[in-house]
Amino acid sequence: MIKIETSEDSEKRGGLIRIVSICPSNTEIVAYLELDELLIGVDNYSDYPETVKELPQLGPDLSIDIEKVEELQPDLVLASLSVPGMEANIKGLEERGIPYIILNPGTLNEIAEDIIKTGEALGYKELGKLKADLFLKELEKYKEKNRGEGAAPSLYWEWWPKPIFTPGGGNWLTEITALAGGQNIFADRREASLQMEWEDVRKADPDHICMVWVGVKEDKMRPELLKKRPGWNEMKAIQKGKIHVLEESLYCRPSPRLLQGLEKLDTLLNLK
Repeated sequence: MIKIETSEDSEKRGGLIRIVSICPSNTEIVAYLELDELLIGVDNYSDYPETVKELPQLGPDLSIDIEKVEELQPDLVLASLSVPGMEANIKGLEERGIPYIILNPGTLNEIAEDIIKTGEALGYKELGKLKADLFLKELEKYKEKNRGEGAAPSLYWEWWPKPIFTPGGGNWLTEITALAGGQNIFADRREASLQMEWEDVRKADPDHICMVWVGVKEDKMRPELLKKRPGWNEMKAIQKGKIHVLEESLYCRPSPRLLQGLEKLDTLLNLK
């Protein structure tokens, strides 16, 4: 692995460390550390915090323009392998000798570990530990709040409509669901991401349907399409109007912003 320059090294030559993030969840981890002023470039999909929209955009996260990254002369690139196909970005960084680290969390604990890893890589080791601890403490609050609250309502998360993709037991959304007092209908499947059939969901008959189509804004999602699927009008969630169009940015990215998503889901599930 290429040597990572820390902020201490950078300051010796007269400036703060310059970093590039090529995945939205990485950008949001930097923001959670309150170090987003160190960012000098991001991928096209990074949209939080608002200030990153003013930075040079380096292409979609699956096809980053590595030449543009090199032109920015970053001290460190925060890369990712969270989506199949991102390996090409890593190869490009390697070929050009650009310093990088890889973040690829799949669970809430792994997100906390990557907060620490990022803080340390940027030269803020203690800050990373502090922020990771705060993240875990916030999660623990919900665990205590919803412990023993009775039967857990069942949830179906829809990442993509056709073919259906949905999180399994190995994904952070199953954890988020449990912390909010619910249960993912596919929690018993070990995989982080599952391709299922419409009939599988119909048979599971969830209490709630949560639409979080990856890369699609809420106003572009169409809940009425679910009602046209064979047999779905018989499902509890549809009969009771429990179809929820949620911000995919708060649920589909493995970053500390999941705390905002958790707060919204907790409110939704605990409305009396």
